[in-house]
Amino acid sequence: MKDTLRIAGVYVGTIIGAGYASGQEILQFFTGYGWWGILGTVVTMILYPVLGYYLVVLGKRVKAWSHKSVIYHICGKYLGVVVDILLAFFLFGVGVIMIAGSGSLFQQQFGIPPVAGYALMTALVIAALLLSLRRVLDIISILAPLAFVLIIALAAYAAVTADTSGVDLEAVAATQQELASPHWLLSAFLHVSFNVAITVSILAIIGATERNYKAAKRGAVLGGILLGLIALVINLALYLNVDELVGTDMPMLIIATELHPFIGVAMSLVLLAMIFNTAVPTLYSFTARFFTVETRSFRIAAVLVGLAAFGLGFVGFTTLVGTVYPLLGYLGFVIFISMAVNLIRTRRKPVEAEQFVFTD
Repeated sequence: MKDTLRIAGVYVGTIIGAGYASGQEILQFFTGYGWWGILGTVVTMILYPVLGYYLVVLGKRVKAWSHKSVIYHICGKYLGVVVDILLAFFLFGVGVIMIAGSGSLFQQQFGIPPVAGYALMTALVIAALLLSLRRVLDIISILAPLAFVLIIALAAYAAVTADTSGVDLEAVAATQQELASPHWLLSAFLHVSFNVAITVSILAIIGATERNYKAAKRGAVLGGILLGLIALVINLALYLNVDELVGTDMPMLIIATELHPFIGVAMSLVLLAMIFNTAVPTLYSFTARFFTVETRSFRIAAVLVGLAAFGLGFVGFTTLVGTVYPLLGYLGFVIFISMAVNLIRTRRKPVEAEQFVFTD
């Protein structure tokens, strides 16, 4: 059970970064669609565990050490080259978004110039990239449960205590300018698509290296269910308070601060932890794609990658979320269609299928 919870923590912690935990991502992908967006979060509770499980199993099969082997296995020799390179640079883009998110947090919560947040997060991420992968995963799995408890508790309280009298929630939600796609269902699929694409490398490596393979699969399923639950609860909280939150960078931070300044500070620390949790594995995966891990060249590259993310963070958090995430979602569609084709081909081979997905 301990290993199952640890893997679930890695899955949740890798995905819940600045966009997810702050509410900005949920606002753009779900809240802006009103009640249909709430149904969209229910869809994610099905997709996250299924795809997470599949990636763990696939990682074991191909003995993955980066997303490269997984992508080439499911996309083929030619498409794999394109998807591999694009995914690597989108992972770098997500890391940049995390750096930008730390600056927005410092400015919104403490009135400190964003550059201070960029600098602090960049230093922490570079330090983590110089550690071994096992230590990085341990850090993520420890921080994730703490964030999960606070975010769920805060969102549930905000949803229950929301004053909706005299407010046309659907009309206000429709004023949300940044929407991920023209349709709520497409947004739900994009949300899962780009988030799971972020974890392709980490989940595949877990599948290849985790000693307790059954726990790894159970952890992927549990983590996926929790991710959908978090999206549902946060979206309910944002929707029921949408009149106060549309147009803000970090709506969940506003909810926390209005509840009590101390809770606002606690939420800020949680968000910083979640930013770190996503920035590290995405930038690690990007660097590992081009350099052999735990070598001198990898460490030098990790420092340079961190500094590049720092520089690009000045583009701005909300703009980056609204641009990079939907594009990564469409790339994720290519990956997951290829995964479906691969699964169908595997099922046509009884012996391989048995050892691939459908048995322990």
